[in-house]
Parts: sequence; C-alpha cells; structure tokens
Amino acid sequence: MCDQTFMAATFGPCESCGKPSPLMNIYIKNEAINYCSFCVELMACQGLQSGESVASLKRECESLKKKLEEERGKLNDVELHQVADKIEVLGALAIKTRRVLKGHGNKVLCMDWCKDKRRLVSSSQDGKVIVWDGFTLSKENGISVPCTWVMACAYAPTGCAVACGGLDNKCSKAVAMHTNYVSGCTFTNSDNQILTSSGDGSCALWDVESGQLLQSFHGHTADVLSLDLAPSETGNTFVSGGCDKKANVWDMRSGQNIQSFESHVSDINCVKYYPSGDAFASASDDATCRFYDLRADREVAVYQKDSVIFGASTVDFSLSGRLLFAGYNDYTINVWDVLKGTRSSILFGHENRVSRVRVSPDGTALCSASWDHTLRIWA
Repeated sequence: MCDQTFMAATFGPCESCGKPSPLMNIYIKNEAINYCSFCVELMACQGLQSGESVASLKRECESLKKKLEEERGKLNDVELHQVADKIEVLGALAIKTRRVLKGHGNKVLCMDWCKDKRRLVSSSQDGKVIVWDGFTLSKENGISVPCTWVMACAYAPTGCAVACGGLDNKCSKAVAMHTNYVSGCTFTNSDNQILTSSGDGSCALWDVESGQLLQSFHGHTADVLSLDLAPSETGNTFVSGGCDKKANVWDMRSGQNIQSFESHVSDINCVKYYPSGDAFASASDDATCRFYDLRADREVAVYQKDSVIFGASTVDFSLSGRLLFAGYNDYTINVWDVLKGTRSSILFGHENRVSRVRVSPDGTALCSASWDHTLRIWA
C-alpha cells in the first residue's frame, strides 16, 4: 500500500510452547491457532515424509506452478486487443467534476453508492462515517467510530443500513471480529449477511443479526486488501486480492478457493468484477491494472503506460464494461478502454492519492474518494 503503511502484530504466549513472543495466526482445518515462528517451523517439519524437507517441498511447489502456467499458456491463442482490432476507437470523453463533497477532517479511505443512485456513504481516517445526498451535497447522517482509519464502508442492498470497519478489527459494532484490521466489507444480496476481508490474511462471511461466523476463507499468505462479490443475484462467488500479489476466487458455499491468479509483482490494492461476472480487474502497486477472464482461466489484458509510474489503488467498470476507471497514487484517475487496452482519458482534480472510485448504480456518474479529504462526483 506504498507509503504510510502499517503493520499489526500479535504478541502473547505461544499456544504450543507457552513462551511470550510475536505470534503467527494460522489455520488448520478452519481452526485458528497462535504459534510462535519456531513452533510453526517445528510443526511443519513433523509432518514431513522420509526423504522430504521444507526446501524440497518448496521446489516441488514451484515446479507445479510452472507446469500450470505452461498448460494455461497452451490455451493462449489470441490477445484481447487483437480480437478488438476492428472495433471503433472511443471518442473523446467529456467527463468533468460536477460536485465536490467536503466534510471529512482527514483522508477519505472508502465510499459506496446506495442502490437509490442518489445517496452515498464515505469513511475516513478522522474516524467518521458520513452519509451524503449526492444531489444537494447535504450530509444526511454522521457517525463517529471509536477508531481512526475507518478503512471500509458499504451500503446495504435495501439502503436501510451501512457497515464499516477499520483498525479496531471489527465490522459494524462487532458484527464481524477479525484478529487484525478490516480492509474491506460488502453486503451479500441481502441485508442479513456481510463479507469482510482482513489484514489477518482471511475473508469471512457473517450473519448480521447474531454476529455468527458462517464461513471463513483461508488461502492468502498475507494481508487481504480488497474483495468484490460476483454481480449476479444468485452469485455464490467473490474475488479477493492482497499483499501476497494474488487474486483468489472463492466459492461462498464451500469456502474453497476455486481459482487463483498471480501475475502482479506487487500488492493488489483492489479487485472488481466485470458487469457480466465472467471476468474481473485488479489494481496494484506495480503501476498496472490487469484483466482476468474466469472462463479462460487467465490474464487477458494489462493496462499500463511507461509514463504511469505510480501505483494503482482502485478500479471500477462503466455500466457497459467498455471503460475501466482506475485511481492512482499520483492524484489522477486514468480511464482505460477495456477492449483495446489503451488509455482514453485522464481525470484531474484531486490533490492527493485517489483511494476509491465507484460508478453509480445507473452508470451516469462516477464518485472518487481521496486522501485530500474530499469526494468528487464526475459526470
């Protein structure tokens, strides 16, 4: 996450040897255990077969990854931009700032639209969550959260509730409890369940009423920074991305990691499904955005330019799926032609890092949140 990153470490007695030390939170058959690094290494070695070593297993793992990439490469017959050669080039985009929302006293870290296409919610490092009227710019509600760095917020499908989470490891008054900060949250297709991602390397599905954990998802080896739910109403999958440079697709019913993509060379800050649900995009600190086709099981496009050297922090698609809006750490929003892989436009206006971009539910407007303490509505 570039500059101003933070780390959270748990310190206490190891559940194996009992010595006070920095603990590693690991999961065995979905059961969380807190071991020191020595006991984790010891446990790994105890499970080895004769003639095996940790080093040999790592080599075998790398060999299998290489074979998998080779098999994927055999199916790579044509690039997306080649298929799109005969499609007309997009004309100039007349997008400009129509509204500036001011009210936060520190970096705005997240925002989300309500399904009514008018209201939106934002969360900030000032510990406040604000509900806005996007037409009149008035603040409809303000909530003070007992922690700074409210990193995630989301509107419920009915528009009757909002969720938020951050460095206190909780989501929405302890509905969800992680062992590290909450980096993202989104409601499923009802107000009764919520998905969260966390710095503890896991994602989780919770019941809102009882706060009960319904399903946990373990597969990332570092902080999970973003998640997005498949867009269809019966969608039972979601995608997550994190500091291990991986984007993982999950089955919500079984908790299994059903697809995994590892082509970025730095942290994945954001993942977002394509409107059809058959693909998704990712934004990374390596200054690229990438497009993955789930049916082809591979990356099909990379959005980058030599002049773009700052990390991408957030992405979202236009309603048609033809445009990809990407917010960058150089204060700009780049608009990419998804099919041709070229940059269509650059939006200027923010005075600090763009932390979030979201297209309105009807596709007529784009909202961006920034570390300059403001939100902007573009149309």
